[in-house]
Amino acid sequence: MENTKSESYFVFMNYDPQYARLRSDRKKGTSNELDLYLSRKHDELLESTLEPGAYRKTLSLVIVDGFAVEITEDQASKLRSAKEVRLVEKNQEIA
Repeated sequence: MENTKSESYFVFMNYDPQYARLRSDRKKGTSNELDLYLSRKHDELLESTLEPGAYRKTLSLVIVDGFAVEITEDQASKLRSAKEVRLVEKNQEIA
């Protein structure tokens, strides 16, 4: 039976030399290019891996190459198998 309950997950990407270059350049005042690059890259991964409309990306992270997304456990498993993805972790509250 497929799990249909969406929860918040963090997805962290594997090393990307373009990200490293843009992050280094960001210190020189070109932050918008990095923001656009990461948002597009993360959107493309989601679009190529999951069904349209079946997820909701809530933010792209710039300090690390990653993003937050609301997905099911089954969708998290699909993302874990993508070659560009290093780690997928469910967001957990710390008591």
